[in-house]
Amino acid sequence: MTAPILEVQGLTKHFGGVVALDRIDLAVPTGRIHGLIGPNGAGKSTLFNVITGVFQPDSGAVRFDGRAVNGASPHRLVELGMVRTFQKVHPFRGMTVLESVMVGRHARSRAGLLSAVAKLPGVGAEERGIRDRAHAALAFVRLEEHADDPAESLPLGLHRLLQLACALAAEPRLLLLDEPASGLNTSETTQLADLLRAIRRQGSTIVLVEHDMSLVMKVSDQITVLNFGHKLAEGTPEEVRRSPEVIRAYLGAGNDSAGR
Repeated sequence: MTAPILEVQGLTKHFGGVVALDRIDLAVPTGRIHGLIGPNGAGKSTLFNVITGVFQPDSGAVRFDGRAVNGASPHRLVELGMVRTFQKVHPFRGMTVLESVMVGRHARSRAGLLSAVAKLPGVGAEERGIRDRAHAALAFVRLEEHADDPAESLPLGLHRLLQLACALAAEPRLLLLDEPASGLNTSETTQLADLLRAIRRQGSTIVLVEHDMSLVMKVSDQITVLNFGHKLAEGTPEEVRRSPEVIRAYLGAGNDSAGR
């Protein structure tokens, strides 16, 4: 086991009288793909939102690469190397595909608005670097031929790839993906699985929330199962697939689709 890049300890989050997360512990080793599954309402997106600073926990701690990040803003977490995507795709209106990916890279930019307006030394070079990085991200997800297309003109499958390219442009050390296969067909899901493995080979750690069980089981090194805000099970894909508690709570008794 390598050292964890992400550690969650005793994380609890309430919304009124509803316990969305109940003392969740999680450790994600560096260089792994960690699946996070569970039925609707299990707390998966809430956990993502707490980890990435969208929500603040009622108790517990989040550590990224050994650093306590409770209270850190989402923008600050991106600067540190923690990047996430969202389940719903909202392309930037009026922007090309390339410009949209450049926005993702600008999150790591050192030049501010005043520097850009004043055209201070180094701003032009940084902007060229941002464009080059955006082109590289598009090439990685095989979208470079669409670089000049309006972002909102892409079909759903390519929108998912565009969202992934935007995240990769920020050079994440930890990439949190919220249902990246939602709405994809079989061929597109296979392409996504290949991309996830390639991202891991390049050195990024991935936490994957996904309802496509076949994808999760194929690409994950470890899987955590949530149910009604509690951690129900954790282990390798094979261990999770065979867990009676998981079968009853999520996969459904007699369901063997997770093995395919």
